[in-house]
Amino acid sequence: MKKRGFTLTETIIAIFVFSMIVAALFSAVVILYKSQSYNFSQSMAVAEAKKGIEEMVKEIREAQTSQSGSFLIEKADDKEFVFYADIDNDGQIERVRYFLGNVNSGKETKECETTVSGGECNVNFSDFLKGVLISAQVKVSLMGDFDHNSNEYAEIFADGNKISSDLCKTGCTHCPATFEGTRIFDVTNFARDGKINFSAKASRDVGAECGTSPKYSMRARFEFSFSEDISAFVHQFKKGIIEPVFEGNEVKYPLDQEKVSILTSYVRNVPPIFEYFDKNGNKIDNPSLRLKDTTLMKVYLVINIDPNRPPKEFELESFVSLRNMAK
Repeated sequence: MKKRGFTLTETIIAIFVFSMIVAALFSAVVILYKSQSYNFSQSMAVAEAKKGIEEMVKEIREAQTSQSGSFLIEKADDKEFVFYADIDNDGQIERVRYFLGNVNSGKETKECETTVSGGECNVNFSDFLKGVLISAQVKVSLMGDFDHNSNEYAEIFADGNKISSDLCKTGCTHCPATFEGTRIFDVTNFARDGKINFSAKASRDVGAECGTSPKYSMRARFEFSFSEDISAFVHQFKKGIIEPVFEGNEVKYPLDQEKVSILTSYVRNVPPIFEYFDKNGNKIDNPSLRLKDTTLMKVYLVINIDPNRPPKEFELESFVSLRNMAK
């Protein structure tokens, strides 16, 4: 019987079929590898975020007044939270900031004075915005002739708009050595153009009786702070720490000495990261009220290393009580 091998055509077809099978197997292996690699990376990102939230909740719970006497909470925005706590148990209170990487913040202090009875003084802040303003607030303090009666007070203005009509009407003293009567105001709507003017106008009974050569009637301190969105494409959730610096009897937290680390690079929050509640469980929307009324916080992170492919976003949520605010 005559034996017959493959013809050239049959050989070509066999090679083609074999190549197709190998290519299909290779593609399947690549897809499986990429899928497993993505799932692993997603799991690592979620685990990293969980660890970050646990650390953050622990530190926020122990928040306390800073060594400079600042409020326990310095900033309470939707995607940035600044507070004070001894996070490393070294007996010193650090300034701690948790924030989304596309959030930038700034703070500047200016003072002014008037030597005229019932006088007025003002300060200006400008060129502070790089991106889109998220929030802005000003802490105003006074010193001067504010003790005799309820007719001695100051009105505070932002861009010509009155934001307070009774600062130091009560609770202030005659020519004190330090600023007092501190109040905090939300000035977001006035600062959206990247510039803002503040003025303090003393009532006519505030006399030029303080200090020497020349005497002054009122000094005003304006501590302006803001936060802004500087990029729509950055998704890094970060932590910043500033150690206290002692200069004689004064304690400072220099912003240029902040040490920043990345907790996770895959936060996709559109909703707020931080939400704030008072002692009755009511949500606090006013940024200035959050600083003094917050006793409970919600922390919420949305994690996804690639929003263009499954699995869907992973959500992490936790609540934390601020022990020292509840007292």
